[in-house]
Amino acid sequence: MKRLSISILFVLTVIGLSAQTLPTTFLKRLTALNGVSDVKPLETNKFKEKYVLKMEQQVDWLTRTKGTFKERIIVGIKGLDKPTVLVTEGYFADYGLRTDYEEELSALFDANVVLCEYRYFAESVPVPTNWDYMTVDNSLGDYHHVRQVFGQLFTGKWISTGISKGGQTTMFYRATFPDDVDVSVSYVAPLNRAVEDGRHEKFLAKQVGTKEERKIIKQAMQELMRRKPELMDDFHKYNEKNGYHFYLPEEDIYDYCVLEYPFALWQWGTPVSTIPSLDADNQQWFSTLTEVASPDYFSYPNRFEPFDVQASRELGYYGYSLKDIKKWTSLKTTKGYLKDIMLPDSLRNYTFDPTLYNRTVKFLKEEDPTHIFIYGEIDPWSASGVCTWLDCKKKQNMRVYVQPRGSHKARINNMPPAMKEEIIQRLTKWLE
Repeated sequence: MKRLSISILFVLTVIGLSAQTLPTTFLKRLTALNGVSDVKPLETNKFKEKYVLKMEQQVDWLTRTKGTFKERIIVGIKGLDKPTVLVTEGYFADYGLRTDYEEELSALFDANVVLCEYRYFAESVPVPTNWDYMTVDNSLGDYHHVRQVFGQLFTGKWISTGISKGGQTTMFYRATFPDDVDVSVSYVAPLNRAVEDGRHEKFLAKQVGTKEERKIIKQAMQELMRRKPELMDDFHKYNEKNGYHFYLPEEDIYDYCVLEYPFALWQWGTPVSTIPSLDADNQQWFSTLTEVASPDYFSYPNRFEPFDVQASRELGYYGYSLKDIKKWTSLKTTKGYLKDIMLPDSLRNYTFDPTLYNRTVKFLKEEDPTHIFIYGEIDPWSASGVCTWLDCKKKQNMRVYVQPRGSHKARINNMPPAMKEEIIQRLTKWLE
């Protein structure tokens, strides 16, 4: 009897394992989609099934004779008729490979996920790599194509969403293809009007936090500059140890790290109370500089180079003010720093075109899409966010929510309870 039980158990186990290796109905339909290839299963504890794949995309959506490339996409399924979250990622999609990966909106609304890596990043780079086609409009063509193809599988409502540059992309995508999705949620998404927008410096100097907090940060910047002669040796060793290389002299990079310090501190919500006292030793001051504004941000090779190209030609960025450290710095100006520090000579020929900014502003002012924008109050990126000028009082749908004392980590789930409930109720209504 014991042997029989073991034999039956063995047979059942083998049958079970065989069933697991057979293609599912969803996998068969997925691999049959036009342009889909290299489909591989992924482990997941959030979805019924999860896969990473490649999709063929046009290098240039205006001139389709320029060839194609393969974009990496990660798909998680909960049900074909359930809502689907289209993640308009602005950078890499590596994080989607994790077993526990799940978007906030997918968890809130039991939704499928289609996570798309942005063109020219990681495994989604055209070969040969012609930077002329690294444009927002071409990226939107990619997302539109994904929506058309995967719309053959997922029949429920569609939600587009992204964080930071991904949130920008969600904004641009909705303005360009307004009928592709039913709902959009942009997290902490700036809308910059120039390579050096101009609003961030004022925000850091006069608006963010309290007057006392801004004073402490200003003193910290000045203390870091006063100690520069003593800290440069450690700074050099730190860069050498980590293999950091720069397009500018190391002495200038130190000053740029100090200029970056307040932006980075507020962006990630680092408590001002963590700044060392003025009588702290050099090691504490060196640690706060490298922990808050590490020089790797200005180093090359730069894995964010595709973004820097876009920032210089159409996404825009922020500038720096030398006012607080002018007494100690050798920098004469920071104008044009993005190209000087972030890009090699071969990619510095692009000039900024405000067409994308103007087109998006026009759309958001004139139209009323089912779109939610989420910002953090102390996040410097909110200085160029739509929260600064978009008046939703006369709109039925579009809403902007700012998390009190929130940083770049502002999300629906960490909003104040009443605000969170309002957001979820609005999204639920749109998805009904």
